[in-house]
Amino acid sequence: MLTMPVPDSAVLAKRDAIAAALRAIVPGEGVIAQPIEMRAFETDGLTAYRQMPLVVVLPETTAQVSEVLKYAHANGIKVVPRGAGTSLSGGALPLADGILLGLSKFNRVLEIDYANRCAVVQPGVTNLAITKAVEHKGFYYAPDPSSQIACTIGGNVAENSGGVHCLKYGLTANNVLGIEMVLIGGEIIRLGGKHLDSEGYDLLGIMTGSEGLLGVVTEVTVRILQKPETARAVLVGFPTSEDAGTCVADIISAGIIPGGMEMMDRPAIHAAEEFVHADYPLDVEALLIVELDGPQVEVDHLIERVSAIAKANRSSTLRISTSEAERMLFWAGRKAAFPAVGRISPDYICMDGTIPRKRLPEVLRGMTELSAKHRLRVANVFHAGDGNLHPLILFDANDPDELDRAEKFGADILRLCVKVGGVLTGEHGVGIEKRDLMPEMFSEDDLAQQMRVKCAFDDQGLLNPGKVFPTLHRCAELGRMHVRGGQLPFADIPRF
Repeated sequence: MLTMPVPDSAVLAKRDAIAAALRAIVPGEGVIAQPIEMRAFETDGLTAYRQMPLVVVLPETTAQVSEVLKYAHANGIKVVPRGAGTSLSGGALPLADGILLGLSKFNRVLEIDYANRCAVVQPGVTNLAITKAVEHKGFYYAPDPSSQIACTIGGNVAENSGGVHCLKYGLTANNVLGIEMVLIGGEIIRLGGKHLDSEGYDLLGIMTGSEGLLGVVTEVTVRILQKPETARAVLVGFPTSEDAGTCVADIISAGIIPGGMEMMDRPAIHAAEEFVHADYPLDVEALLIVELDGPQVEVDHLIERVSAIAKANRSSTLRISTSEAERMLFWAGRKAAFPAVGRISPDYICMDGTIPRKRLPEVLRGMTELSAKHRLRVANVFHAGDGNLHPLILFDANDPDELDRAEKFGADILRLCVKVGGVLTGEHGVGIEKRDLMPEMFSEDDLAQQMRVKCAFDDQGLLNPGKVFPTLHRCAELGRMHVRGGQLPFADIPRF
């Protein structure tokens, strides 16, 4: 039977007062204040950490979002924006003393403008739903994270999500044309639009990937593309991960930009094959999926070149898709890699770092050594073409020691990424997962400047506080001090 701690009277009184104020703004069932009902919101995709929110509000209109934020700002109440809760970095983890502002009811496609090749959607629309809305006309939305059936476009904007086809077609930042957003004071502003570029400062660029720290997005205008004439995939197996990594670098250095180029190692290959039955070779150490798209004559030529490069790098198997069904089957295994790995381990942490492509073999060797050091298995899935790594660290959350080792393993992987010239994140964001590693990559002055940007939007630090920055300061302090020592610990965030 589920038992929950009973909040003290002061907390209950505060919750009741806030809930009453929010119900005046969002009537009906738009406010949730009962602990048992708020359990659905206590965590996001980083399930090792859980925290009950003080109260949940589910507005349906931009005007309601504006009033909620205006009320929070006037009363100094923290707010955590949330989409579908698929964040893998703890970006939507609630606060015990804050409002969780859920945008799941913003779920409509508002306009499809084929002439201008764009669609206007609400932030609660799922990534895949955009493609579903336009595919009958031969169009699609290019960014395609593996969670695209569940993750929302608002969350994609917050984390600057990518996907298997971001190598050629770009991340969310390259496919968002405009947004409507609400500032913490309740002001509603628009950045960009249907046009290709806008005048003035690139505030749209600042908002994309801002992880809910600067404002709440209530509408998104995205670019839609026409489907290519031809798309074929090459499935290539290698005797070592180093051979596969070198092949990736050679393909790019040859001037070939595939529509997608993904890599899996042996544990991920076997897990995906058992789950999807994509007919992957099981006697290889690494598998590449290289997709070429465009006019048929160009695709045929590029397949010949990729095949030659693969053979020069000691490929042991090579298959070329002969039908659309076979191409989709190749991708089905890769898309299902995360849930597939969930079948071979009680729990896993999906890491996210990005490295220069030419350092991939070195990083793969380093991760093998780290796996032995921390005594934990790792399954590797990469957006190999753009150097975005997704190591899956396997552990059992029922063993506190394994969770500690998994977190230390993940931190060491990210330190390795930075050491070879990479960055802490490619598309999952910083959230709480990588927050305390930010000084590995940024100086005190770097972090102070980034926090000053947040202060320009959020003068009281009420939007998603405790995320991204390892040390919090009041905005007034940043004018006379640097970021110095100390961390915001996880002590108050209950683990799973």
